[in-house]
Amino acid sequence: MPLNIPNLLTWLRILLIPVFAAVFYLPTEWLQPQWVNLTATLIFAVAAVTDWLDGYLARALNQTSAFGAFLDPVADKLMVAAALILLVWKGRVDAPIALIIVGREIAISALREWMAGVGQGKSVAVSFIGKLKTTAQMVAILLLLYHDPILQLFDTHLWGTWLIYIAAILTLWSMVYYIKKAAPQAIERE
Repeated sequence: MPLNIPNLLTWLRILLIPVFAAVFYLPTEWLQPQWVNLTATLIFAVAAVTDWLDGYLARALNQTSAFGAFLDPVADKLMVAAALILLVWKGRVDAPIALIIVGREIAISALREWMAGVGQGKSVAVSFIGKLKTTAQMVAILLLLYHDPILQLFDTHLWGTWLIYIAAILTLWSMVYYIKKAAPQAIERE
C-alpha cells in the first residue's frame, strides 16, 4: 500500500465515518440537535471535499496507484451508506430511496470489478450521468443532514428531499447505462 497524500486523504475519509455516526449519539447535554446537524453536515462536507481532493492530487502529483483506485470508491460508498442509514433512522430519507442508492452502488461496483477482471474496465468508467448522480446525491445528503431552515428562507429538508429523489432517478438511469455498456461482454462470455 503506497503511503502518499491521496491515500492518506482516503484513509481520513474512512476514519471520519465512525466520528460522523457518533455525533448523532451524543447526549443532548453535550451537543444540541441543531449543533448535531451542523457538525454532521460539516464532517460529511469535509469527506466530500477530500473525495474530490484525493483524486485531483493523485493525478496532479502523479501518485495514482492500484490500491488508491480500489480504496477511493470504497471510502465513498461507505460514507454515503453511513449517511443514508443515519438519515433513514432520523426519518429524513425514505428507506426505498436509500436502498436504491446503496443497492446500485454495490451492483455497479461488482459490475466494474467483473469488467476489470475480463479486461474491459474502461468500458464502464464513470460517465457524465454518474457524475451528475453523485453531485445531486452529495448536495441532497448535505441538505438533509443540516435539516434546519437557513435564515427561515431556505427549507433544506424540502430541497434535500427533492434532490435525493432526483439522485435516485439518476441512480437508476446510470445503472441502466452501465449495464447496457457491460451487456455485450456478459453475452459474449456466456
